[in-house]
Amino acid sequence: MNRELTPETIEKLQENLLDAEVYNDLALLFKMFADPTRLKIFTALSKQTMSVDDLRTVVGMTQSAISHQLSSLRKLNLVKVEKEGKYSYYSLADDHVMQIFKQALDHVLE
Repeated sequence: MNRELTPETIEKLQENLLDAEVYNDLALLFKMFADPTRLKIFTALSKQTMSVDDLRTVVGMTQSAISHQLSSLRKLNLVKVEKEGKYSYYSLADDHVMQIFKQALDHVLE
């Protein structure tokens, strides 16, 4: 069996590749999931909306460390914030974030 790719096959495969910017954005998304602290934040926010102070208590980190992580997650639209007076409450941005998290978790727990 000849497994060598023909020029036509290579061309078709190359046509299916996305723009470099899409791959960069995808890599950045996976980078956000590659940090244990952020994964703890995802786990906590998958259960309910929380303030920075709530997350600090649940995750067991300083307020500044939690705020830094939330800032990174907000920039990629992975979490959203709602302000009520002087308080800010964080939640997962949408169901896609939870689906990615749950699928990865299911895979790890297999």
